[in-house]
This record gives sequence, structure tokens and C-alpha cells, in this order.
Amino acid sequence: MELQQLRYVVEVAETRNFTRAAERCRVVQSALSHQIARLERELGARLFARTSRSVRLTPAGEAFLPAARQCLAAAERARAEVAAAVGEVRGELVVGLIPTVAAVDVPVALRTFRGRHPHVNVRLRVGASEDLVEQVRQGTMDVAFLGLPTTARPEGVATRELARDRLVAVVAPGHPLAGETVVDLRRLSREVFVDLPAGTAGRAQSDLAFAAAGLRRDVAFEVSSADFIARLVVEDLGVALLPSGYVPRLTGVVTVEVADAPARMEHVVWSRIGASPAAQAFLALLDGSRPGHGDSGGNGAAGLPARPSDRQVSPRSSATVETGTLRTPSKAARTGDSM
Repeated sequence: MELQQLRYVVEVAETRNFTRAAERCRVVQSALSHQIARLERELGARLFARTSRSVRLTPAGEAFLPAARQCLAAAERARAEVAAAVGEVRGELVVGLIPTVAAVDVPVALRTFRGRHPHVNVRLRVGASEDLVEQVRQGTMDVAFLGLPTTARPEGVATRELARDRLVAVVAPGHPLAGETVVDLRRLSREVFVDLPAGTAGRAQSDLAFAAAGLRRDVAFEVSSADFIARLVVEDLGVALLPSGYVPRLTGVVTVEVADAPARMEHVVWSRIGASPAAQAFLALLDGSRPGHGDSGGNGAAGLPARPSDRQVSPRSSATVETGTLRTPSKAARTGDSM
């Protein structure tokens, strides 16, 4: 059994197509098919059921695929560890993030990281907090940035709290609430809402707050993208609750402070089992230090706060002050997030 054969199996399983898998592996299809056939003979079982129109995993293939991925990951990890031992960080870094992450400017952090470690390939995945945590737990993701209700905490992963944030109401410029300075949940409960899908961590922050206040609300539109939530709000199809640290990125909407607003906590999480050299280097960069070089002074060019920061954006203004990759608000207060 060879690593190359395992790669071929994984690519065919992901693409469901021998031709596309061969293209991704940069080999001719006949060579890829021959190697998979050799592996199947060695295993004594067919891994794929092939027809003229489709390719699917057999039960044996379904059982084999996770182990094949683990073997490939272990081989990549071994190469990375050897490179790290001689002072070079190589390999792959998989980073997940929620769309509304605000405590860290991820693109700036990655620019700094790439400048220091040009031989690391970075993969970014955007998703919901609960999905990102699961990928870190399973070992398919190295680091993830989350937003959770303040009563929740990621389980099964190493975690660090980054910042607290409060949600603010987001309305269309012509909405009756656009002229208000502060509203409360009771007043908002009379409005039609645009929100994230039910059951997600981002949606839970608002649902829990309204339930605790004994209030019900009408969520007429469920959207998986924070940007698209804002687009529906611009069209005055409803109001939304979004993190105060995120709304400065939006245009065409008005934000209104909520007196009894839901809150969120932003976290960075990574594997408990042991971070890869690339993940260790990325986390060290976020901490403002480099492995073997000591502390560079807390909030460096890509630093994280030493403790959770409290942030609030003025309801009538979207101004923030950026320090490296940290977005530090002009006024200290409390924070929250809906994704």
C-alpha cells in the first residue's frame, strides 16, 4: 500500500469522478485507475462502484476513506515536523472562521504569517461556529475563530477567549427605528426579523435573549450569510441583530443600540491532541510572539488581547480604531455576536 494510492482514493471520493481526480493529481486517468485497481486487489475488496454515469464509494470504501485520510495527514505531519526540526515551517494550515469575526483581522494575520512562513499553504473555510468546532475536533481543521453565546463554551478543543461583544439592531435608513438612539427587546419584538437559521450558535444568542425576556418574535427570513442578512435589511424586509464589531463593514444600514442586548464571546480554538508546526506558528503569531524568540510585547502586529476585551460601537457611528490585526473600539464596553 502506497501513499500515492491513498491520495488517489481520496481524490476520487471527493470528486466522484476518475477524470477530475486524475486532473487534480496531475496524472493520466489510466495510471490513477490502475493504481486504485492494484490497491483493491491488495485489500480484497472494491472501494468504488462504477457505472457509466457515476462513481460512489462501496461500504468497504466508506470504511477505508477515514483511515486513508488519517494516513495522509500523518505523513504530511511527519514531513512538517522534520522541517520544523531544522528551523523551517512547512505543510498546510487550515483556518476556519465565522463571517462576523471581529476580534482579529484574519487577512492581516495571514499576510504576516505568509511573510514569515512562505512554504505553508493556507486553506480558509467559512462556516458556522458549531461546524467549525466539529472540524477542529475531527482533526480536519487546525485553527478556528468562533462566536458563541456567553453561556456556551467550545468542548473537546483547546480554546482561548478573545473578546466580548453586544449585538446591535440593524435597520433600513427609512425604518421608523432609524431615528432612535436606543431600543429594547420588547420594542424590537414587534418587528419582523431577518436572522440566521434556527439551531445555529449565532441564532441562539438572540433566541435565548428574547426567551429570557418572555418575548416572542417573528423571524420571517432565515439566511446563512451575514452579508445577505444586511442586504435584506437594506430592502426593509426586516430588522436584524448583528455584532457591534461587525456592523462597521456594512453599508446602507443604520445601527441602533439595544439596551438589553444579547451578547457573544469570540474564541480561537485548536486541537487538544497537538497542533501541527504550522498551527503552532500561527497561534504564536496571534499571541504576538514567535517560537523560540520570546514575547514580542503582547498586542503585536498580529496579537491577541491578553484577556477578553470589551467592545461597543457607537449606535450612530461605525468608527473603530485598528491596531495590527486587532480591532479596538473607540469606547470600552461590553460585546456580542450572532455568528
